[in-house]
Amino acid sequence: MSSDPPREVYLDHHATTPVDDRVLQEMKPFFTEHYGNPASKANHSYGHRANNRMEQARETVADAIGARAGGEPVAKSIIFTSGATESDNLAIRGLAQHAKKTDIGTHIITSEIEHEAILEPCKILEDKGFEVTYLPVDEYGQVDPEDVAAAIRDETFLISIMAANNEIGTINPIKEIGKIASDYEDLWFHTDAVQAIGAVNIDVQGMGIDLMSISGHKIYGPKGIGALYVNLKTKGKLEPLLVGGGHESGKRSGTPNVPGIVGLGKAIELAVENREERVTHIEMLRDRLWEQLLAEIDNIELNGHPEERLPNNLNVSFPTVNVRELVRMSLTDHGVMAALGSACSSGEDTSHVLEAISDDKDRIEGAVRFGLGKDLTTDDIDYVADTVVEEVNLTESLF
Repeated sequence: MSSDPPREVYLDHHATTPVDDRVLQEMKPFFTEHYGNPASKANHSYGHRANNRMEQARETVADAIGARAGGEPVAKSIIFTSGATESDNLAIRGLAQHAKKTDIGTHIITSEIEHEAILEPCKILEDKGFEVTYLPVDEYGQVDPEDVAAAIRDETFLISIMAANNEIGTINPIKEIGKIASDYEDLWFHTDAVQAIGAVNIDVQGMGIDLMSISGHKIYGPKGIGALYVNLKTKGKLEPLLVGGGHESGKRSGTPNVPGIVGLGKAIELAVENREERVTHIEMLRDRLWEQLLAEIDNIELNGHPEERLPNNLNVSFPTVNVRELVRMSLTDHGVMAALGSACSSGEDTSHVLEAISDDKDRIEGAVRFGLGKDLTTDDIDYVADTVVEEVNLTESLF
């Protein structure tokens, strides 16, 4: 006689989120009914309808992030991409091509704890003669704006600092960094805001952001769709990585993913409209989980800033526990799905983010990331806490 399957609680929302049913319903007609190619807008109603809906989504995204002029959203500032990885590459490599061609500069400033979609393009550019400064972070994973200012040279053309870290949840002082960048001509400020959208208030104009990367599947939208915000002053400087059709104002060729674009528009609309309610609920769940773990487990440590952090992030270290055994076997057997770190770097031996904030090997190797979501309940959290406490006690001897 087989036992009942374990209860499942998904705590890896930094890696991806489920598609909200309201998002899915918006998308469905553009798979089966309104499936026209927007490029055919001048030829027939199917293309015209698809194009109109795509432009409506573009306007929604612009409005949600504060890309406005005279109170109206600047839709032309939004370039749709396949996701944040492409957006990051387009921002960094696209501006680098322009900088090289126009002799503006060859120096980029970023941080040690950026996502690989930032770090790897920077490494590629270094091989091509560019210089990159990788700024350190403090013990909480924050970049110091004074370090940014001190790193600027005559040849600096780009600063790229993430809005919030995907592993430890620390939120960076983006507005302060944007102000520093705005004091210089031919110096652009890019931020990867993938984890921050819907969790913190983003106002690209108020924060001095010139370019910003967005991804649909982190905000209860579909995978395979993202966007790059580029203010209109900067847009003309951006060299395309993909050519062949002149789509997206010539900055990103390829037939538009209309269902995905519609989904992204709806997802970001819901994320912004419901932000306060979502944040309050998720913060309560996160704090409830942390308090229970802290009360029952010795030597547990919090990674990241204790206050200036994403509401859905709880990254903790169990220094005396074999966390690979804990996460990949023990918790999974009980239906609890957490992560050792970034889904994009889960094959790494250790986290480059944790190595940047600590030299304690046990702390680095004992880290677990719990990524909470909007649909979790207090019962879910209590079940997770009980399970983690029980399994930590059982696996300590395996380390």
